[in-house]
Amino acid sequence: MSSFKKHAIASIGLVLSVAAVNALAYTGQNLAGETKITIEQARAIALKTYPGKITDEELEKEKGGSNLRYSFDIKNGKVTQEVGIDAKTGKLLENAPEGPNPD
Repeated sequence: MSSFKKHAIASIGLVLSVAAVNALAYTGQNLAGETKITIEQARAIALKTYPGKITDEELEKEKGGSNLRYSFDIKNGKVTQEVGIDAKTGKLLENAPEGPNPD
């Protein structure tokens, strides 16, 4: 394959990846108006529940609680834990090791 084709394919993949990230961010921004607690408050609750380094976070609609949650992947050593915090009440919804197929 020519270097031009490889570059074109890589560029298309980058554009698609950026579009996917922008779509996810836009969804989170739309949901932010429905929350009662801030992401900063949710981070503090999550890190108190499972201390470590947050490697991923998102605001999403998901079953359980108010159906709106902040989801955090928190790494501590070799273990990554998924911690879900209800975005309207601040209650802990999930505290479990990340599965073999992370989101």
